[in-house]
Formats: sequence, C-alpha cells, structure tokens
Amino acid sequence: MVSLFIIAFVSVLVVLFISGLALYYWQKSARDDAERILPPSPDFHGLFGDQATKGESKKPVIARHKLAGSPLLHRAQEGDKTALAEAKQSDDKTLYERVLNALIERANSDAALLSLISFVAQNDLPVNGVLAKAAVNLWQAKPDRSSTAKALHFAALSDDADLYCQVIEQTLQFWRAGKLDRASAAELRALFEGEFWILSSRTRSSGAGFVLKRTLDSARRELDVAAQNKESHRRSDASPQAFPNGRSADTE
Repeated sequence: MVSLFIIAFVSVLVVLFISGLALYYWQKSARDDAERILPPSPDFHGLFGDQATKGESKKPVIARHKLAGSPLLHRAQEGDKTALAEAKQSDDKTLYERVLNALIERANSDAALLSLISFVAQNDLPVNGVLAKAAVNLWQAKPDRSSTAKALHFAALSDDADLYCQVIEQTLQFWRAGKLDRASAAELRALFEGEFWILSSRTRSSGAGFVLKRTLDSARRELDVAAQNKESHRRSDASPQAFPNGRSADTE
C-alpha cells in the first residue's frame, strides 16, 4: 500500500516536471518569433501605398500649393482682374483674399477701384472687408442714388454688421441733406431691408447685429413718417381748389 502511494507521488512529480519544461520552451519560442517581427517602414502607405509617389508628404503638397498661387498673385499685382475669378475657382479662401487685396492695392485711382468693384459685382465674387470699405469711401466722396445702392450692397456682402450700420446712418444723413438725387423714402427703406438679409444669420444674431436692427428700426420709422408726409402733400396738391363761395375750381 505504501509502495503504491510512493509510485503515484513520483508519477505526479514527473508529470509536473515535464509540463513545466514544455511551457518554458514554448514561451521562449514565442519571444524569439516576436523579436523577428520588424516595425513597419516609415514609408509605408497602407495597402495601396505603392500608388503614392515615393517621398511624398504633406509639406511638399503645401509647398506646391503655394507655388501654384504665385502666378495668380503676380497677375493680380499687374492688375489682371481675371486672376481673381481663377482664385475663386481654386476654393482656397486664403489665396482668394491675397489676390483680392493685391488688386485693391493696385487700384490707385477712383476709376481703377470702380472698375474692380464692377468686376466683382458682375461676376458675383466674394467681397472682403477691405474692398467693402474702399467702396464705401468711394461712395462718400460722391454720393448719389446708384452709388448708395452699391455701398449698401458691398457692406452687406462683407458680412460686417458694424459697417452696414454705418452706411445706413450715413445714407440717412445724405438723404436729409438732399444729396441722393431725390431718392424717395420708400426706395431707401426697401434698399435697407433688402440688403439686410444678405448678412449671414450668425451676423444678424450677433451683438453688432442687434445694434444694427435698432438702427434699422429707427430708420424705418423716420422714412415711414417722411413717406406719409409726402403722400399727404401730394393729395393736398391734387385736390381741387375751392372758391370763397364754396364752389370748386372744376365746376361752373
């Protein structure tokens, strides 16, 4: 009985020894295999990496993009307005801004600036704050009905609530002084309100947009009163004149 117990105990020890030895060699083999696995190459581009040009990276792409914009900037500096339309087609807002600013700097006379403004308007191109302020300054020098509409339009296209508010206030001053070719109150109100909706919803709901709305409300009230007074005078002038005896001028 004792001998059987000893044999069983020795058998268990042998099994444990063999199992431990096998586990040791299995772990060592796994470590050796892992060490033979190399990290991916820095030039690896994924499953379709061989389709990319060797050595291509983001920096060269950006550099080429800047180089591609250089001819447009050079043309703009020479006064070529078509470069602005091409910059718009590139969908690069920064490039478009630089080309537009270069054209504005090139426009060193009122005639050249007016030509640029007309080109932008006719081709429905974006307007930045620099061009909008230049258009407003040009309008302030010679305000009339046509230039007033352009100044308001460009101020709205620049999406600048402060600038649009200033143009409204200046327009009212010119109108009160009779400098707008007899523009009617109804025309100005329609112009103010129509161009207002060109501003983005974000700008209209901003703090500056709130001030603009108050200015617009004040202008609307003033223009409405003026329009009503003019209508009253028109009706009064059109009514038949009465004689002292009570008969009207158109009766016998």
